[in-house]
Amino acid sequence: MPRIVAGWPTGTDHETRTREDDHLALRLWLRLLSCTNRMEAPLRSRMRDRFGGSLPRFDLMAQLDRHPQGLKMRELSERLMVTGGNVTGLTDRLVAEGLVERRDDTRDRRAITVRLTAEGKRQFRTMAAEHEGWIAELMGGMRAADQALLFDLLGQLKTALPSPQAPVRRRARPGPR
Repeated sequence: MPRIVAGWPTGTDHETRTREDDHLALRLWLRLLSCTNRMEAPLRSRMRDRFGGSLPRFDLMAQLDRHPQGLKMRELSERLMVTGGNVTGLTDRLVAEGLVERRDDTRDRRAITVRLTAEGKRQFRTMAAEHEGWIAELMGGMRAADQALLFDLLGQLKTALPSPQAPVRRRARPGPR
């Protein structure tokens, strides 16, 4: 019989890899990953069905919406935590659809700045409003006070983790005696 966690069987997610005697940090990591996947699946489906797009496309447009002056391709890649090739492919498609534009960077002739067009802004704002509603719906089974507590706890975790640029320090293992 599958173990039940928070009302759903864990037989279909990453958390099934764990046992009670596994390190709590491993169990927590796999629970976070399972929750992320359980939220992303319907978001991906809804984004595709409603807008014919993907979450990476939405994320790229969200970054550009937050930076009306535009971002360099390198900055987009860093913010989205993907390769330059991924950003180039997404940008190419958005340019072809008239949702973003590329401009030569006036401060660095080697760089290209990408920004939303007026139509890109309009479409993104429509997507963002629905996306926010979907997130609220998905989180709706959790009390607001518990959401706030989880937000605070995850903030503490984020602060405790090394930055993406920092090397991960490994604890020294005790040597043989």
